[in-house]
Amino acid sequence: MEEIPLYALFAVLGLLFVLSAFFSGSETALMTVNRYRLEHLAREGHRGAARVLKLLEKPDQLISLILLGNNLANILIAQLTAWIGYRIYGDLGIAVATAALTLALLIFAELTPKTFAALWPQRLALPASAVYAVLRVPLYPLVRLGALITGALLKPFGGVQARGATQSLTREELRAALAISRNVISEEYQDMLVGILDLEKKTVEDIMIPRHEIVGIDLDDEAGDIEDGLANTAYTRVPLYRGSIDHVVGFVHVRKMLQSDAAEGLTIEALEKAAREPHFISRNVPLMEALRDFKKHKRRSGLIVDEYGEIQGLVTMEDLLEEIVGEFTSDPGTYDLEIARQEDGSMIVDGSCHIRELNQLTGWGLDENGPKTVNGLVLDKLEMIPESATCILIEGHPFEVLKTHRNAVKIVRILPRLAGHGGDGGDAKNNAKNNAKNNGETP
Repeated sequence: MEEIPLYALFAVLGLLFVLSAFFSGSETALMTVNRYRLEHLAREGHRGAARVLKLLEKPDQLISLILLGNNLANILIAQLTAWIGYRIYGDLGIAVATAALTLALLIFAELTPKTFAALWPQRLALPASAVYAVLRVPLYPLVRLGALITGALLKPFGGVQARGATQSLTREELRAALAISRNVISEEYQDMLVGILDLEKKTVEDIMIPRHEIVGIDLDDEAGDIEDGLANTAYTRVPLYRGSIDHVVGFVHVRKMLQSDAAEGLTIEALEKAAREPHFISRNVPLMEALRDFKKHKRRSGLIVDEYGEIQGLVTMEDLLEEIVGEFTSDPGTYDLEIARQEDGSMIVDGSCHIRELNQLTGWGLDENGPKTVNGLVLDKLEMIPESATCILIEGHPFEVLKTHRNAVKIVRILPRLAGHGGDGGDAKNNAKNNAKNNGETP
């Protein structure tokens, strides 16, 4: 090699640095590239994306191929640098070349290409895959040998990732991915996608219409009352029952009944004949399963029952869809009937209002894992039936009971969260009981 000019050696050294940088950068790019985006491109016919995905089907062989090329380039760089240093400075040149090589490899063959690959992985991964597709053929025996040895060494730890395995996201990871994609997906669509994810977390009990709010037709009523009830109801389908909802007969399509019997008048027999048998759902069924159940049985509503078979409430297809797309009820005053904002920042809330709906409207984040309604929440915290003007602090929010009826809280006034309060407060329950006894003041 003494006859080879130094400029030629430096040219070869530069070429080896380029190869080392290519192998280092392409390794980072191929391991961090967005596979879901590549799959989308591959479905649209992008050959480079399909080539990358094929290489990633066998990650052990791909890594072996990359490291084989990278190590070969680095070894040749070390040998050539030592020889150049010796040619220029003798024995001292070897030490100088070693120190300079360490810094040069770090900057030009590791940090710079890997940083570039981390920032723009797809830009490097696509052309690099064409190079590896060619190199894989002549180097296959060495690559295969390296993969076999690696697999044997990793066998005690579970082995190498199975062929064809792809990255998968958990529900929470997918939720996080949606949260950081606001520049790609609109907030409205993000809320809908998150709503779909939440269908597995919520049960029908969380969104059901409580038993005492179910609007139906009592077949034991007078014929005139039944006809008036059908004519004035705001719902398309209503349950028919005798005496109470526990003796439900079925569901009837109100509009069809009114149209078919408008000329001859409604009869109990006609209603019972037209009624469709009720559909029952356990209260612990997740919303996604309930949606599949409705689709399978071609239903639009179902009665919610507990473990004893007692009817607890009613859920409709509209309720399920609203969990995805938000409120689209035809009644614009739905929230106005249950929640009324006041000028002082407080809210007058109906006791039957769901905690979930209150959180959606205010963003307060009240606990939804316990009682489902404001009435249940207040009774659960107090462990007693309160009198009017009873006050209690719940998760930092002052609650004032404005009206009770029999054994339920009917109307509550809720004030904004107090500064410095993140919970119920140490003696909130005792204060509430004292207020109940002394007809306490508004907080």
